[in-house]
Amino acid sequence: MSAAVRAFSSIKGAAAHRASFNKIASRAYASQAKSLKERFAELIPEKQAEVKEFRKAYGSKALGEVTVDQAYGGMRGIKGLIWEGSVLDPEEGIRFRGLTIPECQQKLPKAHDGGEPLPEGLYWLLLTGEVPTAEQVKGVSAEWAARSAIPSFVEELIDRCPKTLHPMSQFSLAINALQHESHFAKAYAEGIHKSNYWDPIFEDTMDLIAKLPNIAGRIYRNVYKDGKVASIDMDKDYSHNLAKVLGFSDNSEFVDLMRLYLTIHSDHEGGNVSAHTTHLVGSALSDPYLSFAAGLNGLAGPLHGLANQEVLRWTLKLKDTIGIDASDEQITKYLWDTLNSGQVVPGYGHAVLRKTDPRYTAQREFALKHLPDDPLFGLVSKLYHIIPGVLTEHGKTKNPWPNVDAHSGVLLQYYGLVEQDFYTVLFGVSRGIGVLAQICWDRALGMPLERPKSYSTAYLKKMFGAN
Repeated sequence: MSAAVRAFSSIKGAAAHRASFNKIASRAYASQAKSLKERFAELIPEKQAEVKEFRKAYGSKALGEVTVDQAYGGMRGIKGLIWEGSVLDPEEGIRFRGLTIPECQQKLPKAHDGGEPLPEGLYWLLLTGEVPTAEQVKGVSAEWAARSAIPSFVEELIDRCPKTLHPMSQFSLAINALQHESHFAKAYAEGIHKSNYWDPIFEDTMDLIAKLPNIAGRIYRNVYKDGKVASIDMDKDYSHNLAKVLGFSDNSEFVDLMRLYLTIHSDHEGGNVSAHTTHLVGSALSDPYLSFAAGLNGLAGPLHGLANQEVLRWTLKLKDTIGIDASDEQITKYLWDTLNSGQVVPGYGHAVLRKTDPRYTAQREFALKHLPDDPLFGLVSKLYHIIPGVLTEHGKTKNPWPNVDAHSGVLLQYYGLVEQDFYTVLFGVSRGIGVLAQICWDRALGMPLERPKSYSTAYLKKMFGAN
């Protein structure tokens, strides 16, 4: 079959898939007052009016000053972005639309067979600011399942990747290829009015989020297993289907871990690399596929999403060096040897937080409930009680407490997902929920092209009269 015929078949398949989705979605929403898209459409004019009024009254107010150190220091702490879904407080931690992680665990709907919140509910919350009903979340689950198929040419593209190509590179490659399906790119080419940008953007984000498990599952099964990918269950939730395509859906605890993992890793306000990059690229009116692929390339860095596997590797190296049952004294000596050699202790400290990361705490509580006697979790618990004191005495870490990366690896290891290079792909599936919700609001509010001003060192020296 020629490439042209394959592409045509893919387009026909996508059209048939959308027609099928419309029928399924109609049935799913028959018992609801409003779908997510309908509720989002209602909120847009209200939010537009709120922003317009606020800018009129306070637009000239300063959010703070920018120092030379901040300009050289990666713009750390500069207040200059709007991000609706979440705000990270140094002392409180992350709040999703005002709700802490424990509050989300309490208030968001859960599956009948699990104790953790469904990420579908978090997406509704991030997009609308409202806690959804169980029926509304069920509708989102059905919609994502109905949209989950990926075109045959994307499947072929993933299948042709060598196993030695990093899973994150394959993930980004596949999402870039999915841009072929973009509703927004097509609508923009046809001359859509900017006031309606949000509509095809919404469709793209729903399609993209829905397809992430199938992409991730195909990469995982190709690289680490037999290449066979299970089909999506149309009557199951998003996390169940992610676990299924990975090959772990028979373990109900792993499925519930995925619900927790996808929820807590989804959003962390707008300044982190993956969120900011997605927003920045989207500000050029790049469609959600191109924008999110760019964000994933940032997530793949060792100072961002790759850190979770780096922490696990460091922990396993500690275990192999001094033993999984090492004493507090042995661990303390190992930590000081690490610090005195000029290396860092990964998984501890955070650019913004000044307390234990609530995402770490949520995972620790999951472990205490489901795997309290696991030896590796026991070692991680020891580190939790020892490392902050050592780092405080060392005196060079502003926040000696653990972040989310210090715990996620041990949970995945326990349930048999031991392939560390794949961990950032899971992070990417989750992060799509947060950054794509924000892209919908970026276009609904008409956020402009992002273009901060830059200076050279020579110009700064002249500005301050430095020699």
